Amino acid sequence: MSPLFIFVFVFIRRQLNGRMVSVKTASVLLSFAPLLVLSVPPIWTQPEQVHLSYPGVLGSMVLTWTTFNKTDSKVEYGLQGGRLFETSAEGDATVFVDSGEEKRKMFIHRVTLTGLKPAATYVYHCGSDEGWSDIFSFTALNSSSSFSPRFALYGDLGNENPQSLARLQKETQLGMYDVILHIGDFAYDMHEDNARIGDEFMRQIQSIAAYVPYMTCPGNHESTYNFSNYRNRFSMPGQTESLWYSWDLGSAHIISFSTEVYFYLEYGMDLIFKQYNWLKQDLEEANKPENRAERPWIITMGHRPMYCSDDDQDDCTKFDSWVRVGRNDIKPAAPGLEDLFYHYGVDVELWAHEHTYERLWPVYGDKVYNGSKEQPYVNPKAPVHIITGSAGCRERTDRFNPNPKEWSAFRSTDYGYSRMQVVNTTHIYLEQVSDDQYGKVIDSIWVVKEKHGFSAWL
Repeated sequence: MSPLFIFVFVFIRRQLNGRMVSVKTASVLLSFAPLLVLSVPPIWTQPEQVHLSYPGVLGSMVLTWTTFNKTDSKVEYGLQGGRLFETSAEGDATVFVDSGEEKRKMFIHRVTLTGLKPAATYVYHCGSDEGWSDIFSFTALNSSSSFSPRFALYGDLGNENPQSLARLQKETQLGMYDVILHIGDFAYDMHEDNARIGDEFMRQIQSIAAYVPYMTCPGNHESTYNFSNYRNRFSMPGQTESLWYSWDLGSAHIISFSTEVYFYLEYGMDLIFKQYNWLKQDLEEANKPENRAERPWIITMGHRPMYCSDDDQDDCTKFDSWVRVGRNDIKPAAPGLEDLFYHYGVDVELWAHEHTYERLWPVYGDKVYNGSKEQPYVNPKAPVHIITGSAGCRERTDRFNPNPKEWSAFRSTDYGYSRMQVVNTTHIYLEQVSDDQYGKVIDSIWVVKEKHGFSAWL
């Protein structure tokens, strides 16, 4: 029984004995006592917001979840069709205190599973003896460079108006995807209502992210409190709090980075240079002959595009886009990324931020470099850019400039998302799904490259 309830009961009894209040008054006071009982906070030991990520190490998977009281961090799992929960692994929890007015505290649990059999399906639950999650399953990623992984990719998915979410949930549970790439902007916004919007968004995507690795990069809507909700809630490879990292899958080397370092200088101008140097080192490693031979495709994902033809005056609508050419208005001047990516032969660049879908012709330096007039994406002479930021959020979709530049190949304002399959060392397939048109594929291309690296542009 609540101590407050006992206090009220004793107080009323004493008043009655002293004949200071009437029986009717006492009855009214007692009627409020249940509200005092309800004021006792609940115990939050039940796991929620379960999501997977790939740590970049073969035969492994990271599970992340949240509780609001401290508990142990354990995963019990086993091969599908075998003995349920025959193996267990333990991890730890970090305390995340949101910087909002209420300073809400949550425990972010992380457990790394190792020794997984490639392409084997595992059944699992997570939590502790104080509460277990539902039962989920995942398929360990295939370690072979001949694997042909299938991706869903999108950005700008919100808690409100998540137009594409139900279709993505169903398709994930049908086994259509091996990995999800969320290219920035989550929940709109994770920090709002003292991070409760972030909690609810993570619950919404659990029906996707508990089944396949959910790989991310930061967007501008994560910037509040120095990206703290993003940095604490996700568990990407490397030691940069999920801001930039790379990993391999199939015949692709995939690089995730933060475009936001160019815009939020208050969090450290040095981040521009740290990330740039890391990107250069990572691209140099990926371009070593033995590495490029095994994984010839280099694919990048960052939130704000270098190019776009939207009618909103965003950075990508300007010729001197900061992401593309850098910032000369600061000291020291900050380098952009287009020349770096071109020099190291990045093949495909994935973007979001604009609440539209736009496919570009192969482009470099604001000029089109198609492979040929008849087959522009066969042996293209510059990187291929895809902008896919129309998954659905409270800001709705954007409008296009009626007079796009020549590098704009296809545009749509429909809500939707993209699919990608890295088929083999020479072929990538990309398509756009319209949720407005009930899942219709409204655009598709094959990118075909017989040669990769800088020499492919010559």
